[in-house]
Amino acid sequence: MTGGSARKTIIALAWAVLAARASAGQFTDSLDGKLDFSSFLADNAYGFLPVPIIITEPALGGFGLGMVGLVFHEDEAARTKRMEAARSSDNAARFLLPPSVSAVAAAYTINDSWLVGGGHFGFWKEDHIRYRVAAGYGSINMDFYGTSDFEFKRPLELETEGLIFYQRLSFRIADSKFLVGLQQSYARLQVSPNNLRGFIGDYLPPGLPPGLGDGLADALTSVIEADDQLSGIGVVAEFDNRDNLFSPRKGYNYRFEYLWQGGDIGSDYDYSRFTLVGLNYWPVGDRVLTGLRLQADWLETDDFLPLYVLPYVNLRGIPAMRYQGDYVALGEFELTWLLNMRWSVLGFGGVGRTASAPSELGSSPNYFSRGVGFRYLIARRYGMTMGVDVARGPEDSAFYISAGSSW
Repeated sequence: MTGGSARKTIIALAWAVLAARASAGQFTDSLDGKLDFSSFLADNAYGFLPVPIIITEPALGGFGLGMVGLVFHEDEAARTKRMEAARSSDNAARFLLPPSVSAVAAAYTINDSWLVGGGHFGFWKEDHIRYRVAAGYGSINMDFYGTSDFEFKRPLELETEGLIFYQRLSFRIADSKFLVGLQQSYARLQVSPNNLRGFIGDYLPPGLPPGLGDGLADALTSVIEADDQLSGIGVVAEFDNRDNLFSPRKGYNYRFEYLWQGGDIGSDYDYSRFTLVGLNYWPVGDRVLTGLRLQADWLETDDFLPLYVLPYVNLRGIPAMRYQGDYVALGEFELTWLLNMRWSVLGFGGVGRTASAPSELGSSPNYFSRGVGFRYLIARRYGMTMGVDVARGPEDSAFYISAGSSW
């Protein structure tokens, strides 16, 4: 059996086991008799929500498979309160304390990229303390297209292999909706080019002596190849009054992050990164939900930074790292129509810009994306949906399996 067929078989068997258990009634909701994972997740100590990953990311070769397993944790008091609310309400998760969630993941793509990892998002002291941690190891063959200053004629594929780690600890200010905290990141990465000879050929004039291009490729390979260590610390400030953390219908989440990388804490590069994110959710009547995401990322540095560090336009339908710059701004709007308690359909559209300086953002080109999708309320007790989005960017189309909020 090939590696690809083995992965498909594992995913199929996992869903077959879950379907068999569902037929026995464990995944049936007592409120409407429909498929629902709430009881399985809450009552089974080893229960997990499997989320298949179908990767259509053009920057990763266009196709891949994977699986994420989500495990929900609740203390007895929170579980009892949630179960009481769930008996009679299709909106049971709203305004109840969020449960902690753990995740494990693995993925592989046809360009031989692979990743294994896991994480945990914990809520302590009745949501007065939040902690998230994630770690992964893998080998990623990613296409890079240049920056807002200079766009390549063809993508440069870099193989980046190594370890990444991130953690954040936030504390609620009294009983308000404001949280402040600290964050830390670490990465140890080996970087090498995969297609440098063909990449250089697009820039060389015709009629050069044989072998000159190969010599230039060897010289540039020695420059690009790196064993990088990135180490950062920073602060986070956040306002969050969303009615549910998994699939919000109402509320706001605004977050500011500052992360500093420097030699004094073990980083090979010295720079500061700032991120401002605003997530807005507004219901319109009983059947229509609207959402708006606003985001800005920017860097401050005197160093020449590797491409994988730079911010990029992160929108559905646009390849990762396709449009990069020191300054990135974007917005995305989403409109959802609730067909019934379980099913909903949605449409979305977004636009982003990149620049090498903030004064250039106003005249930078727009990169648009748009798409449609659907959602199913898979765990009513937690207010969590799953579904599929199909999106189109300036050059490519892709589809995504979504678990929880699109953002």
